[in-house]
Amino acid sequence: MSEDAGASEPPHYHGHRDRPRTRLREAGANAIADYELLELVLFRAIPRRDVKPLAKALIARFGSFAEVIAARPERLAEIEGMSVASINEFKIIEASAQRFAKGAVKKRLPLGSWREVVDYCRTAMAFSEREEFRILFLDKRNGLIADEVQGAGTVDHTPVYPREVVRRALELSATALVLVHNHPSGDPTPSTADVKMTLDIIAVATSLGVTVHDHLIVGRDGHTSLKALRLM
Repeated sequence: MSEDAGASEPPHYHGHRDRPRTRLREAGANAIADYELLELVLFRAIPRRDVKPLAKALIARFGSFAEVIAARPERLAEIEGMSVASINEFKIIEASAQRFAKGAVKKRLPLGSWREVVDYCRTAMAFSEREEFRILFLDKRNGLIADEVQGAGTVDHTPVYPREVVRRALELSATALVLVHNHPSGDPTPSTADVKMTLDIIAVATSLGVTVHDHLIVGRDGHTSLKALRLM
């Protein structure tokens, strides 16, 4: 083989890039591993390098595709090989996933499809490294008026003020609420403090004509409904 012919050969990773793309197109997302899905995202930001080692390093550090995508930018930047462009691609994916999941509950339809509500809340919050407290504000037909994050805290605590929650409900003319928060530990089991906070909000809300339908706790390992557990 001549020197010129050898120089014209494509880099070895070109064929590797085609394989997961083909499987994704022909067999769907379940046919590829988490690290391969990360590779497909990284291809866009790093066009001239084998990104398989980087994808595997990210999975090793964070645990899964979802946890990589949801990781804070400063933590992603700690991984050798991660560029600003790569982090931006991940954050675009994260925002897109949240927007897609939110679509099912953002049409102001009655919240009868509880599975979609749970899926949206898990997509938005389950992989966060800090606790967040979210409220879905509903009208008298259980249509969604607003979806707001009321506060963010530490890895295991978010301050919540019942009167502020109800004040915001009255500002929006909401007649019902769904409370949601995440447990960064992954375990969605409610704590004693979670139950007390829920009952405190219910007490204030009921006195002003606002109903609390449920309090969902979401985590990597699933979700819990305080209503289903008869804790409210």
